[in-house]
Amino acid sequence: MAKKSLIVFTGAGISAESGIKTFRDSGGLWEEFRIEDVATLEAWENNRELVLGFYNQRRKQLLEANPNAAHHFVAELQTKFDVQVITQNVDDLHERAGSKKVMHLHGELMKARSTVDPTLTYQLKKAELLVGDNCIKGSQLRPDIVWFGEDVPNMEKANGLAEKADLFVVIGTSLNVYPAAGIINFVKETAPKWLIDPNDFNLDYIKQLKHIKQTAVNGVNLLREELFRNL
Repeated sequence: MAKKSLIVFTGAGISAESGIKTFRDSGGLWEEFRIEDVATLEAWENNRELVLGFYNQRRKQLLEANPNAAHHFVAELQTKFDVQVITQNVDDLHERAGSKKVMHLHGELMKARSTVDPTLTYQLKKAELLVGDNCIKGSQLRPDIVWFGEDVPNMEKANGLAEKADLFVVIGTSLNVYPAAGIINFVKETAPKWLIDPNDFNLDYIKQLKHIKQTAVNGVNLLREELFRNL
């Protein structure tokens, strides 16, 4: 019998417990940097060294971090379900935990891409990407990140996957960052849904949704039993 289709949609909360700073919480990265200065195309055009330095710092932090129990739980689910991870996160912790199908909506921190040909991407082996690091076409490499104001290339594909999901799990995101947050509106009303996040939300409009009000690591233990009832 074919495995049920399970989409796991993740946000900053799942990686926060691995020590990855979130952007929007108190003490987050936006308290140290202005969005306009480091995460827009205009910032890139005005001060490439600052933008590269910001992402170099983030890469150093990521290289020191490890997947946590929630990342490993998502990977374990592959033994029972056909799991597709769709993440707003730019880290590679899902992959390092063993998840095979991971779609990054907002780009990948450990990749760089050409500024003249977005199909030219390079896996980074170290933290630093510097001015003068060029693609094979001689153009400066930029972080492979979707900046504010840029289109989200994988969004349509992600919404299409959500439409076909038998089960849908959200871990560690407020469902407030659009267009990514709108993905839950594409899931069938009849499909069981779970949200793991310690914060309060008004999500009464979403049918068949259960809110597990816990952090990612604590919440997946409660989710395990409920998911396995849906095998």
